[in-house]
Amino acid sequence: MKFPSICALIALGLLAPVGQALADEDELYKTKNCFACHRVDRNHLGPSFKSIAAKYADEQGVEEKLARKVREGSVGVWGQVPMPAQPQVSEAEALTLTRWILTRK
Repeated sequence: MKFPSICALIALGLLAPVGQALADEDELYKTKNCFACHRVDRNHLGPSFKSIAAKYADEQGVEEKLARKVREGSVGVWGQVPMPAQPQVSEAEALTLTRWILTRK
């Protein structure tokens, strides 16, 4: 009887960090100024995350391309309102944000 209990505790211990990581990804966009211009479901100053995910859904290798746009900024893809550079976002955070955005389909 102790064996299943130990397995359950081990499984919970292994899954807890994953759950925390997913929660952090869901909150990262709020702490990195993304929410100033973007919303998940609707356009604001910039396109919605769902619109971004739909636009790039079939493009291979797009994560790095979009992560670079987060850090360096861009203009012209979604109209003439510029996306300002976000240098406070690390390369790793930009990739995490980009991957999260692309799952918002």
